[in-house]
Amino acid sequence: MRKITLVFLLFLFVKISFGQDEGELIKSGFKFTIVNPGMEYEFKLSEKSTFALNLGIGYGGSYKDLKTSGEGFMYLLSPFYDMQYRNYYNITKRNSAGKNVRYNSSNYFGVRLLIRGPEMASSFSRTSELDYAFGPTWGIQRAFSQFYVLFDVGPYVYFDMKGEYGFLPMFQLNIGYNLRK
Repeated sequence: MRKITLVFLLFLFVKISFGQDEGELIKSGFKFTIVNPGMEYEFKLSEKSTFALNLGIGYGGSYKDLKTSGEGFMYLLSPFYDMQYRNYYNITKRNSAGKNVRYNSSNYFGVRLLIRGPEMASSFSRTSELDYAFGPTWGIQRAFSQFYVLFDVGPYVYFDMKGEYGFLPMFQLNIGYNLRK
């Protein structure tokens, strides 16, 4: 595990250190997410794709098959780690039409893995301290000056390490601030 972490940190350092050509459409950069407070780093993989890593504290609900007790409105406040591959499919078309493509303002298809940690506050009991959600996404990201809005949706499988699982349509709504100029 340490070797994987070291390789990842080295890769991240290289991506940050060597920058990018100003003529490129897809850019790497840090973001501060406001809705579920966190820090996100979205780094370029190719001319039309990125990988986003988001770490923070978020709120959410229960997964039906991963709770042992709780009734009514159920909430969870916990640390999270969110990883997402994004393939921006219309960024070239938007740029050619003179539309805003700054801060990767475009539509995308992707794959997302969300890991939620031990609860800080909760109105229900979970089967495990960690749970996971994984699935394909379709999303849209738009920037307004340095602020941005991101929305995506897709079918997910959620599971824990005890073998409990289920399926659920999930969505993500993020509002945040781009820290890069």
